[in-house]
Amino acid sequence: MKIVTYNINGLRPRISQFGSLRKLLDSLDADIICFQETKISKQELRADLVRADGYESFFSCNRNFDKSRAGYSGVATFCRVKSAFSSDEVALPVAAEEGFTGLLESPRVTGPQKDECSSALEGLEEFSRDELLKVDSEGRCVITDHSHFVLFNVYGPRADCDDTERIQFKGTFFKIIQRRWECLLHQGRRVFVVGDLNIAPAAIDRCDAGPDFENNEFRRWFRSLLVENGGQFVDVFRTKHPDRREAYTCWPTNTGAEEFNFGARIDHILISGSCLHEESGQEEHNFVSCHVEDCEILIQFKRWKPGNTPRWKGGRSIKLEGSDHVPVCVSLEEIPSVPPHGAPSLSTRYCPQVYGCQQTLVSMLTRKQSAESVKNSEESSSFLEAHDCSEGSARQRSCSTTFCLGSNLAKAGPHVETRKKARQSQWSQLSLKSFFQKSSSHSETFARSANDIKLSQTDVSASFCCSNSSPVHVEVSSNPKDCLADVSASSPADNGCDDCQLSVKEKSNVALLEWQRIQQHMQNSIPLCKGHNEPCVARVVKKAGPNLGRRFYVCARAEGPASNPEANCGYFKWGASNSKYKR
Repeated sequence: MKIVTYNINGLRPRISQFGSLRKLLDSLDADIICFQETKISKQELRADLVRADGYESFFSCNRNFDKSRAGYSGVATFCRVKSAFSSDEVALPVAAEEGFTGLLESPRVTGPQKDECSSALEGLEEFSRDELLKVDSEGRCVITDHSHFVLFNVYGPRADCDDTERIQFKGTFFKIIQRRWECLLHQGRRVFVVGDLNIAPAAIDRCDAGPDFENNEFRRWFRSLLVENGGQFVDVFRTKHPDRREAYTCWPTNTGAEEFNFGARIDHILISGSCLHEESGQEEHNFVSCHVEDCEILIQFKRWKPGNTPRWKGGRSIKLEGSDHVPVCVSLEEIPSVPPHGAPSLSTRYCPQVYGCQQTLVSMLTRKQSAESVKNSEESSSFLEAHDCSEGSARQRSCSTTFCLGSNLAKAGPHVETRKKARQSQWSQLSLKSFFQKSSSHSETFARSANDIKLSQTDVSASFCCSNSSPVHVEVSSNPKDCLADVSASSPADNGCDDCQLSVKEKSNVALLEWQRIQQHMQNSIPLCKGHNEPCVARVVKKAGPNLGRRFYVCARAEGPASNPEANCGYFKWGASNSKYKR
């Protein structure tokens, strides 16, 4: 059995990258696939995004109505099964729950699963209901019970060091979810925790770890969970590979750090509980030692490949396709089957947004009748419009003339008003007699339009020949005599077009030279980095503060270790200071 966790950084772009949801899932070749950061709201759940043949899926979406966090976070668990009904496969959960506080359970949940959800609130008396809902409303956890173990698919909050509100939110999140783990372990259940926890536990798991790196409160909390520090969980990857360095799962998106593997290991698989063997009384008998075959980071999913163009040779403008994370997988062995069961009610196959709502026979007939009436009205209106257009086009063809003022084509549209026959309403239908009646207003409008065109043609000719813009063709429509007169009147103005073209060419050359001078000035104003003597890249401060909007220059190479001379040299220089930035 194989379990994969993967922060996909948006489900839609990953589906687009692989061609379909089924191809994305099959590329991971796992029995249970846990996605984080799906970035899909409840209203956006569609079959092509959440359903794939051979898989059952369970989603948790962001319920926060704050516009700044719309389509934010979100997790999903996909289980590869042969049947969703009466199946003995371990991959198909016997129960599923959205969130981890027990307050987001579906109204369809009944029986033992409902009792288990209500027991989730045990030990959380110190938190109010509003606090619990706030922590559990960002779509950061899906729980699936696979009989032998309970799987938590978790997307841990991210908090900047100066964001007090999010730091408090992150601490409350982990404190509450840890209570849920302890409650299940106290009941004798095995607990698997997989996902992007946004925590690099030790210095070996971070590229640029400083002396006080491990003193962070969340790193201390993570290490307190581990068996070697008196906790109950095993960090499966570090247990299987205790000395492996530069084993990272995430890289910054804006510095090209993947090129030199300058990242962090923040995607984890934690397991707690006894093994499935009957003689499990000995200490060395735990789930990891008895049933975990291996745990690996799937680096083949990295965005940057060895053949990509380096950033300082033009690769900086190339957008890498894929997530800024890579999957982590664990392979299990000797996992026995379970009693036959069906898919839980949280499965997306039962979601109304996916399968739709059942309609009554009366509503279907009503919609059909209204659709037929709309279709008949559209046919009648299209016939009337076609008749009007045929009259107008025939009249226009009989007296249209084109005269040349240059190379582009323009129509004297602003001077011509085309009016269709007015109808009383969308559903009104003209009588047969109305087609044989002459419209007095139509002939007056046509005559007035012809006069406007005659008056404007001289102005058009003069303005086009004396302006700096490119000459154009103008198509006008009037009666044949007026058209001939207009052409003969405009011909003297055409004699000066050659002089106009020469003037335009001269001005174009002047503009080109000026633009080249500006580009050269801009190029000379870009500083060279001290480490490589190469042009820097300009950036702008986007973080709120006194320097918001200020331009600065940094080395254009990809971020990497300081010991690597090919990596970013760390050069930094502020741009030209405006008066508001002067000290």
